[in-house]
Amino acid sequence: MAVDPIALAQALIRCPSVTPADAGAIGVLADALETMGFACHRLSSDERGGPAIANLYARLGTHGPNFCFAGHTDVVPAGDAAAWTEDPFAGVVREGRLFGRGAADMKGALAAMVGAIAEFLDERGAPAGSISLLITGDEEGRALNGTRSVLDWMKAHGETLDACVLGEPTNPDRLGTTIKIGRRGSMTGRLTVRGTQGHVAYPQLADNPLPRLVRLLAALDELSLDSGTRHFDPSNLEIVSIDVGNGATNVIPAKGEAVFNIRFNDTYDSAELEALVRATLDAAGGGYELAFELTGESFLTPPGPLAVIVKDAVQAATGLRPGTSTTGGTSDARFIHHHCPVVEFGLVGQTMHKLDENVPVADILTLTRIYRGVLERFFPL
Repeated sequence: MAVDPIALAQALIRCPSVTPADAGAIGVLADALETMGFACHRLSSDERGGPAIANLYARLGTHGPNFCFAGHTDVVPAGDAAAWTEDPFAGVVREGRLFGRGAADMKGALAAMVGAIAEFLDERGAPAGSISLLITGDEEGRALNGTRSVLDWMKAHGETLDACVLGEPTNPDRLGTTIKIGRRGSMTGRLTVRGTQGHVAYPQLADNPLPRLVRLLAALDELSLDSGTRHFDPSNLEIVSIDVGNGATNVIPAKGEAVFNIRFNDTYDSAELEALVRATLDAAGGGYELAFELTGESFLTPPGPLAVIVKDAVQAATGLRPGTSTTGGTSDARFIHHHCPVVEFGLVGQTMHKLDENVPVADILTLTRIYRGVLERFFPL
C-alpha cells in the first residue's frame, strides 16, 4: 500500500483548488486514504453563509486514542501565471524542486502525511487506537465553512481527538528548526468619522471629519499594548487603510474611514482590547463609529508530551532540535485547540503565496519520515 508522496503532491497541485473551489483535491486525498482502509466522510458545508466548501474527515480505527493530522487543500490565487517559470498548476519537478501553487502551503505536507501513514501501516499494521485526518477547503478564505464545520460534525457524531499535528509551513528557512505551539489573536477595527460636506471656501458651512480622524488614528498609533509574554511576541496595532472617497480638491468630505488590525498575545482577550481601543479613542475626543471583526483569539498549547513527540521525530530525521514559536498569521489550529492539544509543523515557508512557489523534493521525503516518526512515538510498540 506504499504511497509516493511526490506523485501525490503533484496530483494535488494539478487540482487548481483556489478558495473556495475544490477542483477535485478532496477526492484525490479520499481515494488514496480509502485504499488504505480509511472511512472517508466528504463533508460539504455552507452553514455559516458564503459558498459551500468541500471538507474531509477520514478515520482508520474505531477506538482511542485518536491521533489526527490536519491541513487544507485550498490555495491562494496564482497571480500572473505567465510570470511563473512553470505552470502553477502543473506540479513540475525541476532540479530537485517541486513547483506549483500549494507546494509549500500545504499540499506537500498533505502528501507527506498520507505517505507517512502508508509506511507506518505497512510496517506496524493497524495502530493501537485510531489515525484520522481533518482536511478543509476553506483555510485561505474566510474559514467560515471549513475546519469549524468539520469539528461541529465530529461533535455531533461522537468523534473526539486526542492529539493533532497541523501541517502548516512552520520553518522559516530550514526544515527542522521550528514547531508552533500557538498563535496570536487577530481582530480588525473599522473606524468611521462623519461630518458635513461642503465647499472648502466656506468651511463655516461644513464640518470636516478628517482632522478628527487624523487625531483618533494618531492616538491609536501611539498606543503601546505590551512588551510580549513568555511564549508570545508583543501585541501590535497597525493602521492598514484610510479612505475618504474624495476625488475633488475643493470639497470637504462628509466622512472618513480607516481600518486597523491588531495581532495580540495572551495579555488580552478581544473584549479587553476592544474596551482599551474605545477608551483610547474617547480620550482623544470627537464622535466616531467603530466596528470590530474577530478572526480568532490568541491560543497556546503549553509545551508538553505532544511537542516532545514532534521534536523527537524532527531531531531523529534531521539532526536538529526545533524551537517553539507562536509567530505568523492565523491558522486553523485556533479552532482545533479547543478539542485537543495541537502542534504545527510543516515545510519551509519561504516561497508560500509567491510566484514560483516551490519546495525541495528531499524536504517532502524528510517530512514524510518525520510524520511517520510522530506516529511511531504516539503509538509505541
